[in-house]
Amino acid sequence: MANFPKYKMLDRVVPANRQWPDKVLTKPPVWASVDLRDGNQALPIPMDPPRKLQYFKMLTEIGFKEIEVSFPSASQDDFAFTRKLIEDNLIPDDVKISVLTQSREHLIRRTVESLQGVKQAILHLYVPTSDLHGKFVLGQSRDVLLKTAVEGTRMVRDLLGEAGLLGKVGYEFSPEEFTDTDPQFAVDICTAVKETWGASTPQDFILNLPATVERRPPNQYADMIEWFCENYRYMSETAISIHAHNDQGCAVAASELALLAGATRAEGTIFGHGERTGNLDIAVLALNLESRGIDTGLKFKNMSDIVRIVESNTGIEVHPRHPYAGQLVFTAFSGSHQDAIRKGLDRRPEISGFFGQGWKVPYLHLDPADVGREYERLIRINSQSGKGGIVFVLEKEFGINPPKAMHPAIGRVVQDVMDEQGGEVDSSALEKIFRESFVNISGPYRMSEYSRITSSTGDRLGVNFTWHVNGERYELYGQGNGPLSAVANALNNSKLLPEFTLVDFSEQTLGNSEHAVAMAFVGIRGGEGEPMVYGAGEHTNIDRAAVAALVTALNLRYRATHERA
Repeated sequence: MANFPKYKMLDRVVPANRQWPDKVLTKPPVWASVDLRDGNQALPIPMDPPRKLQYFKMLTEIGFKEIEVSFPSASQDDFAFTRKLIEDNLIPDDVKISVLTQSREHLIRRTVESLQGVKQAILHLYVPTSDLHGKFVLGQSRDVLLKTAVEGTRMVRDLLGEAGLLGKVGYEFSPEEFTDTDPQFAVDICTAVKETWGASTPQDFILNLPATVERRPPNQYADMIEWFCENYRYMSETAISIHAHNDQGCAVAASELALLAGATRAEGTIFGHGERTGNLDIAVLALNLESRGIDTGLKFKNMSDIVRIVESNTGIEVHPRHPYAGQLVFTAFSGSHQDAIRKGLDRRPEISGFFGQGWKVPYLHLDPADVGREYERLIRINSQSGKGGIVFVLEKEFGINPPKAMHPAIGRVVQDVMDEQGGEVDSSALEKIFRESFVNISGPYRMSEYSRITSSTGDRLGVNFTWHVNGERYELYGQGNGPLSAVANALNNSKLLPEFTLVDFSEQTLGNSEHAVAMAFVGIRGGEGEPMVYGAGEHTNIDRAAVAALVTALNLRYRATHERA
């Protein structure tokens, strides 16, 4: 190994008459969602059947006509989900479901069984074809792999025939890790599969050529697709599909170039969910094409609802800078950007006449209305707003910088308010919600007559104060390495309230004038199983702000505990 470079460029595959760089896409591919199979298998917690059903309905509403729904032979849940879609007549008449299988007889039989009664579908079989997989993972020669693919295809055809599904169920074959497979072998195995299947049309016979692991730059994926199309002799009877992973961050670019090179179908997922770094993000590719005047057939007008369903069902948040679904992508924070956008919107008729197109606005390549959004000078908070956007407003508008661990609690409070009242809140209303929920909160606990004892021995600080519990007064004393820890020590020793631990503390100054006040944030935790509770305190004295934050946190913990009771 020491004699070899750790990495090297893979050998290029060069088409004899490269055409794709000069082509322009004028129509969309057939879109095939693999969210419920490839995407689902890669989730930290895969979706259960009810979530998969909600997701399936969302995909059909977006406009997908081909949806890979399961690996029926892999689990009873997948098999049952496929059966539910068919038996409960949940598949729209213009939608084909797809199911995946390996090339083994008992798995193929189970897969065909899952499709009984389906109106139209695709059965998708895959065989690893790269030397890395075939030789070193499976221990099989190319001849054995080709035989496996041929025998699997024959079994699929025979079993579909026995089940009365030929003509209703099309066939898809994937040479797994196509981009790392010897190109001639890829053509040979796909040709053998096609000849075994027999006469076909592109609607019922699909060759899916996946970049299972992204090892090449996008232009080389396109070269391999075009080379394959040059050397495969059944193009008129075959749909060429692509399935790009995002290991090097280029899945969208690789897919777009591969479509120029001859592919007519694209597999991927909404927001790119999938193994490792994920699959092609179909939302990005489709909306890229829309922004160039191509009607893709996919509709993202209700993007906020799509984001909500995807996030709640996958447990993975959409990045705020996602090109079309992110919360911040139609917001300009720079004053010069805001000014340019405002002028562009004001002069749209004039701009449209000059350029000959309806939408051309500085900094906004797509009309936000096309995804149910609007241009925002600053983030406006509504029921769909995430904690990141909410805290951003507090930081940028008011200089309030809560610790990151406090963000979820702030997000929940604002979400509760928005769920109750609906609509939007502006920044001033947001600050009011924050202050009423977290700053100097009153309750059964109150402090008065606080004083520091400066004559403490060593590096310990002493404090005296009066502690009020529902109106009852208690004189307390405590020591600590600072005012906050001294107060916490006195309270825990007093036994006047359940014991707690200081977990987090931060402080800041609000404003730059001589009249600036201090704000502090304190996080506490009670006994085992209790959640962390955050409070904020505001005072002209930084030490008193910290103590006020602690009192707030204790009152919020009391409130939460008694609400649960």
